[in-house]
Amino acid sequence: MKKTSETRIPISVLTGFLGSGKTTVLRHLGQLGALDRTLILINEFGEVGLDHELLTPIDDDTMVAVNSGCICCSIRADLVQTLGDAPWRFARNGQRWFDRVIIETTGIADPAPILQTIIGEQVVSQSYVLSSVLTAVDAVNGLGSLDAHFEAVKQVAVADRILLTKTDLIDASPDALLAKLNTLAPSAPTSTIVGGEASADWFFNVGQYEVTGKGVDVPTWLEGERLAVAEQAPHDHSGHVHDRNRHQRIESSCLIFEEPVDPGLFEACLEMLMQFRGADLLRVKGIINVSGMDRPMVIHGVQHVFHPPEVLERWPSGDRRTKLVVIARDLDHGELKATFSALGLEAI
Repeated sequence: MKKTSETRIPISVLTGFLGSGKTTVLRHLGQLGALDRTLILINEFGEVGLDHELLTPIDDDTMVAVNSGCICCSIRADLVQTLGDAPWRFARNGQRWFDRVIIETTGIADPAPILQTIIGEQVVSQSYVLSSVLTAVDAVNGLGSLDAHFEAVKQVAVADRILLTKTDLIDASPDALLAKLNTLAPSAPTSTIVGGEASADWFFNVGQYEVTGKGVDVPTWLEGERLAVAEQAPHDHSGHVHDRNRHQRIESSCLIFEEPVDPGLFEACLEMLMQFRGADLLRVKGIINVSGMDRPMVIHGVQHVFHPPEVLERWPSGDRRTKLVVIARDLDHGELKATFSALGLEAI
């Protein structure tokens, strides 16, 4: 029997285009202690993920990394299974310990199949209720992302709350971006977020997500996803539809360096990558073992903007190799690897 919305476990979906600051928001909430009794599901685009390592202020057993790939494409069935199994699979002393769930989607996720999975899959909807959809929007690159990527448009349109990030990095008022957001999501309030300092109240205790009041396209998108699943072959019970063209030409590559890297040489390689392929770089992030340092350095870049490096208090695990993840358009692993080897840094 389906539980009522009051007894089902609320799910908040945190989405937003690549580099919009989703992980930074979760880190802030974790540092505040606002994520107690919260199961966090993290999905990243590519074979090697870093976000779960960058959330080290949050206890490891509150986070689950959903299998690599994009949650809106090939692994929707994994989301169904993860949510269905979660109460017993992650139990403590035989008891479910979490009262709520946050799903952080990959930055190029189409949110419609994710929302439809939560709302429409019986094994999920009988135990969980979609509570809210929060979309992070980067004030620096937001307009460009909305113009170039339909996924970014859909992420905003389905939101019932918008987190406007990185306003501290722009000189002018983001009036044009705010007008665009208001057109796409007229009923969604916008909160300006600096340094990830979002309010936990925007995630929790907000009732049940309502499709009514969103743009006219949102119900159409969700119905389209429902019909796509319903039209699968009768023997296919995987619960997902994989659209191979959904993220055409966008690839994720990870370079791993076994030995500590020289900081000057590493920076020179990044600068060369930016110089020759800057327009195609959607997201660059890495945890770096710098020669002569005991603690790891974290770097973040979005298109043409790189943020100041951050030094973590400790390594998140015993693996101290440098890992650099690059999500780019028309840039394969071999070309990326060659960029670094040209200056003497060999990666695997």
